[in-house]
Formats: sequence, structure tokens, C-alpha cells
Amino acid sequence: MSTSRDLVDLLTMTRELDGSDLHLSIGAPPVARVNGSLVPLGTEPLEAKQCREQLMSVLTESERTRLEKNWELDFALQLRGVGRFRGNAHFSRGNLEAAFRYVPSSVPDLQSLGHGPNVQDFCRARQGLVLVTGMAGAGKSTTLAAMTAQILGERSSVVTTIEDPIEFTFEHADSLIKQRQIGTDTHDFAKALKAAVRQDVDVIVVSEMRDQESVAAALTAAETGHLVISTLHSRGTVGSLERMVDIFPAAQQPQIITQLSGALVGIVHQKLLPRADVAGRVMASEVMVMTPALSAVIREHRFEQIHGLMQVSAVHGMHTMDDSLLHLLKGGFISLENAMLHARDVALLKSNFQEWLRSTQRVKH
Repeated sequence: MSTSRDLVDLLTMTRELDGSDLHLSIGAPPVARVNGSLVPLGTEPLEAKQCREQLMSVLTESERTRLEKNWELDFALQLRGVGRFRGNAHFSRGNLEAAFRYVPSSVPDLQSLGHGPNVQDFCRARQGLVLVTGMAGAGKSTTLAAMTAQILGERSSVVTTIEDPIEFTFEHADSLIKQRQIGTDTHDFAKALKAAVRQDVDVIVVSEMRDQESVAAALTAAETGHLVISTLHSRGTVGSLERMVDIFPAAQQPQIITQLSGALVGIVHQKLLPRADVAGRVMASEVMVMTPALSAVIREHRFEQIHGLMQVSAVHGMHTMDDSLLHLLKGGFISLENAMLHARDVALLKSNFQEWLRSTQRVKH
């Protein structure tokens, strides 16, 4: 059996378990992530030579060159009969290792993911910046793809995606779409963003903003009549803003804050939590929709007031993570223990849920 077939077998096993990720680490068996938990695929630990041969067998010559030069590589892998995967090859203690994330063959719609009308409305904005945030494995890329699909289905526009690597693939509809991959179609996010504004583009979808240059270019594009949608790794809505500002030197931060206050359309922050009712995971989220009040507190760098404004702004389509957790608790989708692990105000969440339980019991009696 060839080494490439070994990797295909492992990815096939991962999908048969309905796993989302496959990890190849030296000295441990291959491991799949299934509903958030790690499941070993066998007992034999991987050896360094075996792992390297498996990875190199699925990379192109240019990808191998980039890996050897940069010591890490993002790439896409399409396997007939198995599916599409986003791969990341990297070195650990001098050995080549990898992680693979499954990319569904069809793009789900926003509603099926658990998003409400407020997120759908973000897709209808004509200009500005929309952020989809969360930690690794929170489903940000899937939400980004669902937003892209909605735009392609609803609008007559030119859409450019800048990705590393391309995950979901789209077809032209009423809109035209250009999907550009870092390393093969463009050198980096910042250069691609700057080029997009000269390509008669209406919507720019950026798979991730990673550095000062890409954040600055995204803000400029959002200010000059384009809708820019991007993901950002962060622990919360306020954390997203803090990260975007803190990535710049102190002297540049006032300008970035001013740009954010004017360009930001909204932020979607999400997490995937284990379900309590059936096997699988469910999304918890919080949504911030830009209002004059929020624009003012951002412009004046009073980020500590944002959460309070979100709590009292349901009329504008906003909700907090604790609102979402309480909703999921009431529906029986998640356990109280799990909800408390992710709540901002644990005591208030528990109190609200217990009061709701008492009220439902009173109605039954």
C-alpha cells in the first residue's frame, strides 16, 4: 500500500466517524476530532519518516518548495469519494506534522448554521467592514462561505475572495466571483486587497486578517465604497476590536480607531458547543450591529461600554453570548454545565435559567 493511500485511508476514516479534523503527530497515533473530542485512529504511533512521506506525496512541487522555505504551509486537498480538506503542514521539534480540516461539499445557508436575520442583513450592506470572529474551530470559515453564497444569490456584483487556501468553491451567478489563493494567485493578503480596489470589485471576502498590512488595507477598502467581510481570531466582540487596534503601534492606534468607528458594519462572534440533545455541536453567538451610540464609544476608545450597549440593543438586532447560551439552554440544545463554562456572567445566566424553569413549571401546574 502506498504512503499516499495511507493518508487517504486516514482521511476516509475521519469522515466515516463524522470527524471535522485529522491530526498527524510524531510519536502518537493519528487522531480525529469528532464532535470536539479527540479519537485515536488505531494504536500505532506515527514515525517521522512515515509522516513526511505521507505529506510530501500529496503536495505539488511548488507547495513542497514553499514548505521547505517557510517551514509551514496552508494548502487544499481534494480526494475523490472522500471530500475536500484544508491542510496545514508544519514542523514540530524538527519533524514534519500536519492537521487537516474537512470542508463540506455544499455551502450551508446562514439560517441552517444558526444565524438570524441580522447576519443576513450584513450581506446586504453596500460598503463597510463585517467581521466574523472566534477561536480556531469555531466555524468562522463556514459562516464566511454562507455569507458569500447569499451575496452571490441575491446581488448583481463582482465578488473577490482572498483565501489561504481556497476552501469552498463557487460558481458565477448573477454575480461574478473571482477566487484568489495566496501563494498561487497572489503573494499576500495586503497586496491582493490593494489590487482589488482597482478591479471594479463590489465585495471583498478575506479568509483572515493576520497583520497590520492586511487590517489597514481592509479598512481602506471598506472606507472607499466596498463591502469587506473577513474573519479574525479573537475571544469576543470587544476582543476583536482590541486585537485590531493593538496590532498597530501606539502612534497609529488613534487613526485605526477612527477608521473602525466609521467603517464597521457589525461583528459576529461564534463558538461551537457540544450538543446535549443529540450527537454533534451547536453554534452559540453574539452579534454587534453598528449604531450611532456604538460608533461614538468606539471612536472615543471606550470599549468597556460596548457590552452594556449590546445588552440593551435587541431592537437593533443585537444579542450577547449569554443571550444565545440562555436560548440554547431553554431549547435543551446544551447543558447548564457547558453554558456556564462559556458565560460572561455565570451567576446571572444560572439565575435566569432557573427562573425560566420555575415559570414553565408554574404554567404546567
